[in-house]
Amino acid sequence: MRVWFLSAGLALMCMAQNAAAGTVLIVGDSISAGFGLDTSKGWVALLQQRLKQEGFDDKVVNASISGDTSAGGLARLPAALAEHKPDVVVIELGGNDGLRGQPPAQLQQNLASMIDQSKAGGAKVLLLGMQLPPNYGPRYTTAFAEVYGALAKEKNVPLVPFFLEGVGGHPELMQADQLHPAVGAQGKLLENVWPTLKPLL
Repeated sequence: MRVWFLSAGLALMCMAQNAAAGTVLIVGDSISAGFGLDTSKGWVALLQQRLKQEGFDDKVVNASISGDTSAGGLARLPAALAEHKPDVVVIELGGNDGLRGQPPAQLQQNLASMIDQSKAGGAKVLLLGMQLPPNYGPRYTTAFAEVYGALAKEKNVPLVPFFLEGVGGHPELMQADQLHPAVGAQGKLLENVWPTLKPLL
């Protein structure tokens, strides 16, 4: 009888662990897709390793595409939500919108729709903020950067104010194009995200 109770207890523990396991969906552009890198060394792959090290059973799904804009992410999101049914959606988009000079208001509208759809699907949302190089002019760069803070406040979602904090503007941490983080920067990107992401797991 004692053996039976032990076996039943172990089975219930396993069921509880499986029920607790979730999915983290990353919807981003080239920075999260690992452009120019061995993807196994990108920050998203490092995130999966960190989850395991910290005792989380969550699975990371990387739905990032190099060159993607917020409009592209918005178009792809419904299928990704339906397929993966994520518990957490990390949105890392906007850089390409800015580099193409697209209106910040359009970026805000697209990201807002992504947040709303993710929440409607039962997921928590983490927004990763971006900033543009100063050569785009103070008026545009300020309006662009303010999109993320305004959205985080309006939609009540956690925000990493600048995903490339400590990386952007440091040539030794960037690839030759000075747009994409190098291998040596991937751990820093993870550290920028982890403190805000962990409470959502």
